[in-house]
Amino acid sequence: MVDRLMTVNAYTTLDLVDAVAEGHEFEEEAYATLNVTSPRKNPDHVSLQLELDNTQLTELPAHAETVTLTPEQARSIAADLEEHADTVEAAQADAED
Repeated sequence: MVDRLMTVNAYTTLDLVDAVAEGHEFEEEAYATLNVTSPRKNPDHVSLQLELDNTQLTELPAHAETVTLTPEQARSIAADLEEHADTVEAAQADAED
């Protein structure tokens, strides 16, 4: 991604995922970077960041979204992700049978 706002390195959670930006009267697909971090010194929150590749977008300027989570909120999201991942895996296994 050109003009990247987020730092991407070997520790980035997911550096290339499919994403969709939706707004009133537009929908754009682009690759994105998704990262989960916490402060190195005195960690007091978990950050979830998402940045879509602005070279693939026409409706939005370069930007990144950040959500600040408590440990409890981060665990709640992690549990939901696990549950939905299990659901998708089970459906895919059933489709293969």
